[in-house]
Amino acid sequence: MADTELSPLGTPWRCFEDLSVGETRRSETLTVTQEEIVAFAKSYDPQWFHTDPEAAKASVFGEVVASGIHVLALWRRLDHSINADIDFVCGVGWEHVRLKRAVRAGDVLYVTSEIISLEPSRSGKDRGTAVTRYAALTEDGIECLTFESINLVYTRTARESRSASPSASA
Repeated sequence: MADTELSPLGTPWRCFEDLSVGETRRSETLTVTQEEIVAFAKSYDPQWFHTDPEAAKASVFGEVVASGIHVLALWRRLDHSINADIDFVCGVGWEHVRLKRAVRAGDVLYVTSEIISLEPSRSGKDRGTAVTRYAALTEDGIECLTFESINLVYTRTARESRSASPSASA
């Protein structure tokens, strides 16, 4: 849990009680470059159709495409621009992960999020569970990645307890 009063977005932290089912958000856009695709793949997924533009011409894609892990990393980066104000404990799982379209150099992507369920802790702990449907899309609205993320989110009680503790200001 963050110790500051404002989130990285410069807004107050949003706790479990501040979230609502059906809430949607959309990120700014990001343009994917061939250099970024190749550099990421060389470090984390060195398959030839991710790392070698010349050889990739003979692939089913006809060109270099981003690794699925790279697409997930791009999602994470864009998601932080829209949901970094949620007081997350942690993520606990992803379900229904689908890579629906290859991401290519020049693609302009954005991310959407929609909270699809909220469940308070059954054990009385100072958190609840939020399930969010995420998508990474091209500027034309074509989905490249979709999945549901299960996250634990602190309640206001947890935030207030943390703010009131002497170590919170240390």
